[in-house]
Amino acid sequence: MRPYKLLAEPRVAQDLLKACFYYESQREGLGDEFLAEVSATYDRIQGNPLKYQVLRSEVRRALCRRFPFGVFFSVDADLVSILAVLHTAKNPEDWKKL
Repeated sequence: MRPYKLLAEPRVAQDLLKACFYYESQREGLGDEFLAEVSATYDRIQGNPLKYQVLRSEVRRALCRRFPFGVFFSVDADLVSILAVLHTAKNPEDWKKL
């Protein structure tokens, strides 16, 4: 299997930071646990991005296992572009509005 490069859109870091602060406010250390889970999801995506179903317009989604978030991404050759990381209660089309 070929190696994939991972590149996140700049707005993704802002969304992750906001979610991290929220979880940290709920319990000390939970924000770090959230970020570790997102990182593990990135690793799964990077390992085999094509295993995730195409939702629409070549955009795929991987769900985090422990937290209710989905990672939306696209694949082009050897590059995986992370488009958004959204809470599953949000409309999945919201990433386009950002």
